Amino acid sequence: MTAGVGFAKIMVERQESGRHVANVKDCGTKINARDLCFWYGKTQALHDISIMIPERCVTGLIGPSGCGKSTFLRTLNRMNEVIEDTRHTGQVSLDGKDIYNAGLDIVTLRKRVGMVFQKSNPFPKSIFENVAYGPRVTGVRNYAVLADIVERCLRRAALWEEVKDRLRDSALRLSGGQQQRLCIARALATEPEVLLMDEPASALDPASTTRVEDLIFELKKNYTIVIVTHNMQQAARVSDVTAFFYQGRLVELGPTAQIFTRPEKKETEDYITGRFG
Repeated sequence: MTAGVGFAKIMVERQESGRHVANVKDCGTKINARDLCFWYGKTQALHDISIMIPERCVTGLIGPSGCGKSTFLRTLNRMNEVIEDTRHTGQVSLDGKDIYNAGLDIVTLRKRVGMVFQKSNPFPKSIFENVAYGPRVTGVRNYAVLADIVERCLRRAALWEEVKDRLRDSALRLSGGQQQRLCIARALATEPEVLLMDEPASALDPASTTRVEDLIFELKKNYTIVIVTHNMQQAARVSDVTAFFYQGRLVELGPTAQIFTRPEKKETEDYITGRFG
């Protein structure tokens, strides 16, 4: 099979760059979706999705626009519930517990499963208050504790050295790449176990994109990451596991190197080689 010849080179470069590629077989399952279907009104957006998302790995979701990637991502912390006239069947479990259980506290769920959106969306507050917002909502009032959280999360987001002398400045004065890393720091401030990223670098310049990708590699040491991307090269670079969605269905799932160099499904091969999408 000739699919993904160019991506084979990317995978080799990825290995040689020193970036850690997880052995998925050694990872436990953090999230398990089984027979998941989802509707917007009468329109079915997801059809019988079953997927196990490994712990402390990066799972990339790829596929053409409108294929269900972002819809699936939002089912993992019930963000779709803010949209009227939606429903689902099937199950999504986090550490073995159904997140759609009627007794589950949705605030607790979204604290455990954080989200970073496609467009950076810092609050019109200071850099400090953006990161401190989540802990304040959960009851943290001690300034020293908040300051420690802010510094720790900005360091994790590789932003501390750039902003440590301007924490009282408006977050809106940061560059686009800095704003996105600030949003990642804000998501980390509630100590999530899972980070959902919906095309986090799509609006960034190449240099900022590289910094976000490097950050993802650092974060997966402590977090389970699920990322939606339209960029095939990015998916090949950052993901340990890749899932290909098409027309609301999960067509193929496997280790990234296999998906990009030896896909089993014709639809996967056609998509990653640019024949459609």
